[in-house]
Amino acid sequence: MTTVSAAPIVLQLTQITKRFGSFAANEDVSLTLRRGEILALLGENGAGKTTLMNILFGHYVADEGNVEIAERTSGTLNALPAGQPNAALDAGIGMVHQHFTLAENLTALDNILLGTEKLSAMTSSRTAARQRLDDLMRRSGLTVDLDARISTLSVGEKQRVEILKALYRDARVLVLDEPTAVLTPQESDTLFETLKTLAAEGLAIIFISHKLDEVIAASHRIMVLRLGKKVADQPTEGSTKLQLAELMVGKSVPQSTRSEQAAGPLLLTLKQASAGEGRTALHAVDLELFSGEILGIAGVSGNGQATLARALSGLEPLTAGQLQLDGKDLSGSNARKMIDAGFARIPEDRHKDGIVGPMSVAENLTIETIRAPENQRFGFLKFGAIAERARQAIKAYDIRCQGDKAPARLLSGGNIQKIVLARTLDAAPKVVLAAQPSRGLDVGATADVHRRLLDARARGAGVILISEDLDELMRLSDRIAVIHRGHLSAAEKTETLDRSTLGLKMAGHGFHGDTGEAA
Repeated sequence: MTTVSAAPIVLQLTQITKRFGSFAANEDVSLTLRRGEILALLGENGAGKTTLMNILFGHYVADEGNVEIAERTSGTLNALPAGQPNAALDAGIGMVHQHFTLAENLTALDNILLGTEKLSAMTSSRTAARQRLDDLMRRSGLTVDLDARISTLSVGEKQRVEILKALYRDARVLVLDEPTAVLTPQESDTLFETLKTLAAEGLAIIFISHKLDEVIAASHRIMVLRLGKKVADQPTEGSTKLQLAELMVGKSVPQSTRSEQAAGPLLLTLKQASAGEGRTALHAVDLELFSGEILGIAGVSGNGQATLARALSGLEPLTAGQLQLDGKDLSGSNARKMIDAGFARIPEDRHKDGIVGPMSVAENLTIETIRAPENQRFGFLKFGAIAERARQAIKAYDIRCQGDKAPARLLSGGNIQKIVLARTLDAAPKVVLAAQPSRGLDVGATADVHRRLLDARARGAGVILISEDLDELMRLSDRIAVIHRGHLSAAEKTETLDRSTLGLKMAGHGFHGDTGEAA
């Protein structure tokens, strides 16, 4: 990409330090962003990226250092008031979160206008707003039906609305957190073409990502944080994925690869299974999982993956069809019976469904096996044994916490995921359901998740991998099926598929008409 090193500075963070007790989330971090520049911000989970952005937006106040933004007309750098999100918005700083903050029952236009008009205004200038947005869409390529309700839009269209919200507020700096986490490959390509267009018009962009391919393809410059400190700030040109991964974790990161392995006997089947209701319902799904294989499920978020995961886990009753595990009919089983039958899950939302935040690390590691003889006798818990196994898991899975008694809610997302992995995989289940297991994880934590799933496959477990990351699916899966509008395509061997074909299927190609039924 062309250099922007001579462009004027629009944002400057100088020697930012932020501590939480004795822990330094950011330590002497400086950042400079120029007009028209795309800066990629990398780092492990817990490296300090989110804290730094929260300081920029006024959600946190730095203990040391300051934030400056260029005055709109003169370009002079002025201090941004600390701890005042409205000041950041007024100064032209916009943010698009990984999980969108849109009102689903309102139109795209309503969402964009929310908060931009004074409460004292007697009328809404919707005509002028629509004209301005039409011009923005024409220049940026961010086309969307302004009159459509958000609930009817695709994930990619919702993201366009979020970006338009920021541009409508005259953003000069746009921050995107994991912008392609829920997009198809085609939507991701379109997004980055749009970002390059916006940068060429002068917008300065910071995007946080764990996908090193897109970081190298889309950015001018890369900044890496590790343990709260800046360890690299370098041009993208000449950077490699291997180098960036090592900068992030401080050591080489071995990549796990799937080896050839013959599948074993049939373990789990769904036959004409339906569940749920509305847009995320399942419709007559057929699925087969064999021992010693990883079956990948690809799809754009919101197409029934969550309902499929809940139905398999015994959390969502089937409205039709049959579920069998190891030859036993478990169609009407609850989560407890599924666990007892040898089914284990890594839930999509690790914070909501993976842990009980106020409970300790040890308690969360034991929560699904609390009735097992090793954990209780005659109804009395064996606290010493539970603590010892927790300490072993903490060491084996490198769970970074203040001991087994630490509340799980205080841990980073990556370490919470390690708790879930330890609880799930140490029970040696017959079937593992892994829903978005590496979402939001850094390259080191992702490599560890992949290795452990492949280890489960090697010992004969069947693994269902539900993921929106096609690289992850292609690397780990023996077979891949695509889910679209609650319908599941027939699984195909991974070697016969490519990213483009999967991306088209994820968008609905190959499914019949409006029903979305697999062809």
